[in-house]
Formats: sequence, C-alpha cells, structure tokens
Amino acid sequence: MKELTLLLRERWRVVVRLAAWSVLETGQTFLLGYALARALDEGFLSGRAGVGLGWLGIAGAAVVVGAFGTGRVYGGVAALVEPLRDRLVRRVVDRGVREADGGALSGLTQQVEIARDTFAGLVMVSRSFVFTTVGALVGLFSLAPLLLLVVAPPLAAGVALFVATLRPLARRQEEFLVADERLAAHLGAVCPGLRDITAAGAEEHVAADAGQRIDAEVRAARSLAHRGVLRVAALAVGGQLPIVLLLAAAPWLLARGVSAGALVGALAYVTQSLLPALQNLVHGLGTSGSRLAVVLRRLGPGAPPPTIAGARVPPTAVPSEAPALHLSSLTFGYGPASDPVIKDLDLTVPHGTRLAVVGPSGIGKSTLTALVAGLLEPRHGTVRLCGHPVPGHTANALRVLIPQEAYVFGGTFEENLTHLRPDPVPGTELLAAAEATGLATLLERLGGPSARLDPATLSAGERQLIALTRAYLSYASVVLLDEATCHLDPEAEERAERAFAERPGTTLVVVAHRISSALRADRVLVMDGRRTEYGDHDELLRRSALYRDLVGTWSPTTPAPSGAA
Repeated sequence: MKELTLLLRERWRVVVRLAAWSVLETGQTFLLGYALARALDEGFLSGRAGVGLGWLGIAGAAVVVGAFGTGRVYGGVAALVEPLRDRLVRRVVDRGVREADGGALSGLTQQVEIARDTFAGLVMVSRSFVFTTVGALVGLFSLAPLLLLVVAPPLAAGVALFVATLRPLARRQEEFLVADERLAAHLGAVCPGLRDITAAGAEEHVAADAGQRIDAEVRAARSLAHRGVLRVAALAVGGQLPIVLLLAAAPWLLARGVSAGALVGALAYVTQSLLPALQNLVHGLGTSGSRLAVVLRRLGPGAPPPTIAGARVPPTAVPSEAPALHLSSLTFGYGPASDPVIKDLDLTVPHGTRLAVVGPSGIGKSTLTALVAGLLEPRHGTVRLCGHPVPGHTANALRVLIPQEAYVFGGTFEENLTHLRPDPVPGTELLAAAEATGLATLLERLGGPSARLDPATLSAGERQLIALTRAYLSYASVVLLDEATCHLDPEAEERAERAFAERPGTTLVVVAHRISSALRADRVLVMDGRRTEYGDHDELLRRSALYRDLVGTWSPTTPAPSGAA
C-alpha cells in the first residue's frame, strides 16, 4: 500500500479536485432527506401543496447538479488510476527485459489490469462513503439533533466492527488467492503431461497431489466465508439497526418536538444514502482491497518473480551435507495383501555418484525408480532426495525420470528439448547439450532447433536421445534412467551415460540394460528378490554370486540376458 500512498502524495492536486467535485455530488444526499422533510412539514402536511412541490423540485434539481459532479468525479478518478497503471506497466516491462521474467506477460495482461480496476473501484467506493455519510449526518443534524443520537452510534459501531475485520479478512483473502493460484499452476503443469502420467502409472499420485491442493483451497474458502459473516454483522449493525431504532424511538422523538417530516427524512437518509454507501464500502473494500494489496505486493519493487509449479532448481542449490539419495527401511508391494516387491531396503547414495541397478526381470528395479521419483508411495519406510522427503514439491524439482518409452511431442526440436526448463535456454547451451548426449547429428540432419518434429517418423533410439537431452538440459540434480538407453547401440549408450556422469552436480541412477553400465558405475545395487547387495564392481565380484553370473554371461556387443534387464 506504500505505492498508493506515494501516488496520492504526488498527485495531491488531483485529490483536491476530486474532493471538490465530490462535495458538489454530495449536495443531492443532503437535500434528499432535508427537502423531503420540508416538503411534508411546511407543504403537504400544512395544506400548502405548492410549497411541498417546490421543495421536491429543489431535490430534483440537486440530483441534476449531483450528476454533473459525478461526471467530473470519474475524470478525477481516471487522473489517479492511469498513472498507477503506467507505473506498473513500466515496472513489469523493465523487469521482463532485465531479468527475463517469464511472468511479464501475465503481469501485463492480468495483474496490472486487476490493480488498475480494483484501485478505481476502491477510490469510488471509499470517496462515496465518506462524502455520503457526511452529507447525511449534516442533514440529520439540520432536521433535529436528536436524530443523530439514534442513527450515529450504531453507524459508528458498524463501521468500527468492519474496520476491525479488515486485517484478518485480508489475510484470509490472500490465503485463498494463493491456494487458488497454486491449484491453477499445478493443473497447468499436469494437464499437458496427462499422457506421460498415464504411461508411468502415476494417476493416483497425481490425483492425490491435486486433491491436496483442492482441499487447501476449500479450507481457505471456508475460512474466508466464516470471516465474511462479520461483514454481514457490520452491515446489520451500521446500516439496518438505525432503521429499527428510528421506528422504535418514533414516539419518543415525536414527543420531544421532532416533526413527522423530519422522521421521514431521517428514514430516507438511512435507507437511501447511508445503507447503500455502507453496503458498497463493506463489499468493495472487504473483497477488492486485499486483492489489490496482494497484486501490488507482487508487482512492487523487489518482488520475487513468479514461480512455475514443478520447475527445476539449479544443482548448485542442492545442500551438499545431505546425501543425494537416502532410503530407509523401504518396503513396497502392489496391493495391501501382496508380497512386497521391495522389502526393508536401506541405501545411501552420495552426491555425484553413478549408481547402476541390476537384477533379474520383474525383481523391482523399475519399481525402485518409481518410488525414488515419487510416482509410487512406499508401504513402509522413507525416501529422501538431497534431504527432502519424497513425494514432495522440493524433491520433485530435484529429480528427473526417463523411462524406457521415450516421449516426443509435436512441435519444434527446441520446444521438446527445453520442456523441463522454466527459463529460456541459450542456443549455445542447447547445442552443447546435444553434442554431449550424441543428439547433434540428428539435430543437424532434421534442420536444427527450429525444425518441427513428427514423432511418428522417429525411431525408438532417436526418441530416447531427445528424451535424454531434455533431461540433460533440466536443472534436476538426480537423474533416473529406467532402461532409457535400451534402443541405443553400446557406443551411444556409453556416450549418453558419460555425458550425465560429467554433468556438474549430477547423481546418476541407471537401471542397467547392459551390464556394461554396471562396469562403468561407481556403485552397483544388485536386486534378487530375497536381499539386495550394494558395492563397487570389484566388491560384488567377490561376494555376490548373482552379480558374478550376470557379468559372466555378458559380452560387450550384446545386451544383458533377461536376468539383467
């Protein structure tokens, strides 16, 4: 709100002109009750219809004059609002140019316009309430000071109650807006990837994650609604209670010299001026005020740029004191009554490690990567990535999973390769990544980054290279390859794995398609259904019969036998 205070100070002349036109507009409020009272007391009730009609004519003329003032008021409001809009537009554009802010378009098309329209509404509502209330109270005093004793106390109490609810109401409103934005951002990230979610069997996990956000928004909406009851109470006390009190106190007022016309004029002031003005204030300021505060805070100087749900964080942001991967008593089975596929698995993988996972088919290697990726939830035990629990938003941002079935969508090469990056990727970085993973030849043959792809014309190996380069360009520090190179020849597979191994800050977990992956790895995890063994290649050759069998049946030119895949 400092932004608005500074603007009002800078444009104080506009504020003064706006106040002057508001006084002219308020004349009709004063004459509404005063002229009606005089028309009754001095005209119609006294048998002088001409006098009564004359006072009503004066009230009608005041309406015309007030309309003229209202027209000038809109011009004054525009003179306040448009400079605010211009200032916010310059700020958003400047931030977009200097910081490559991806939220600049949203800021220009939505948030700036929300701030502009809401500020205009608040100026109109607040100004109308202040001047209407002053006009009505002056009118009541002019008719009979006793009327103020009946109307002013409940009006003041209602306004005080409303003001007291503004701060907690604003907090609830912001909580609701934040919950709504988080849900919208989550759905915006999830919906384009529904095919991948289905293919990975992650429907339940994604649905549960979305359900948590929906529940959070429902809780925020209910809390906001409960606070909204106080607004209704403030309106009842300040706007409707005076009507009841005027009617109840009518005999007392009439006995003390208040005329019937004055009493009718007081009812007109309350019902036609004070009650509508208070309603507009309560509903306008109570709802739009907090929204304006939120938008200005996000557009203000030093505001953090908008975040994208699921966006990757740079590997340099990963805490080095926690291991890259830590499994504790991990147990998982498909169904509550089924035997565990993975049972009581403990594993710690330091940062920068290249881990190969080997074992017979169906033993749970892909299940393990799905648990690490957060696509499945363990029956018992915990999974932590860089110290963060899985599943969890921070952990999700730290890992990327490439399954055996690589997905390429229609669009340009660049759009496919940069899909996991929230920020623009420089052309040099994109080409360097393609060179590292072995995609450069295909990229050049198909026409470069701007070339459009038809997934149906690509081979399975080409799709895998695209998926691998997409993961390489992401900010994920833990890369999970679930037989993601099975359609590549041994040389291409080795090149892709080496690219990830040399990628700064990367921990690589490979479900091995060929035992050669295990020979290149720093550590190997052997899964055989009864127990797991973990160590380096030489260690496992000495103490693991299954690993010796897998290595003994491997040749450099063929994939591993079914027992290793």
